[in-house]
Amino acid sequence: MIWPAIDLMGGQCVRLHKGDFSQKTKYDADPLARAQSFAAAGATALHVVDLDGAWEASPRHSALITQIASETGLTVQAGGGIRTREGIKLLLDGGVSRVIIGSLAITAPKTVLGWLKEFGPKRIILALDVHIENGTPMPAIRGWQDRSAITLWEALDGFGDQAANILVTDIDRDGVLGGANAALYAQIKTRHPSLNLLASGGIGALEDISFVRKAGADGVIIGKALYENRFSLSEALSCWPDV
Repeated sequence: MIWPAIDLMGGQCVRLHKGDFSQKTKYDADPLARAQSFAAAGATALHVVDLDGAWEASPRHSALITQIASETGLTVQAGGGIRTREGIKLLLDGGVSRVIIGSLAITAPKTVLGWLKEFGPKRIILALDVHIENGTPMPAIRGWQDRSAITLWEALDGFGDQAANILVTDIDRDGVLGGANAALYAQIKTRHPSLNLLASGGIGALEDISFVRKAGADGVIIGKALYENRFSLSEALSCWPDV
């Protein structure tokens, strides 16, 4: 499945370069209009991140996100700064299909396991976004600003069969448009074939979408390539039709 992306900062659509908050490009003043344009182009799903919330460790755009979910009819997954069950419930009750949990999946896995049990594993997606260090994927935390002390593999093993959905971004490829880390996604699916894997970072051409799909990913997030008109959303959707 193709998930076009909206990253929110200051109520506008922006994109970061390699997760660097100081290197942002503003695109749209009206995120709802952008979401509606994605729906009009044939999208059925939407990925939304509250970057202000990720930076401040507390959600800032929940009302806007739930408005997007309710007014577009898209299957919306959203996150950014979610630290409490109340934050999860607010989004789910507002029409968001699944909530993205990032840093806490690393720093407070027992808490996240409790949420997986309470809300159901299909309503939660774990964002385990990584830097590759000496060939090993190492998750980043707190809005990608800090490094974790455990590997991606240790983090995934800690959740066992309790998690159903994961989102993995190769941060050093994010916003660069230089190609996705298909090898990483293939490795993840080899180790954890039952997980629903959403890939992110580096998509710059239609062939990158095909490479990620062939690697075994179950979906892909596309952001900057759409905003920079590298290809159209309809072209992207044709590479990965919903089945």
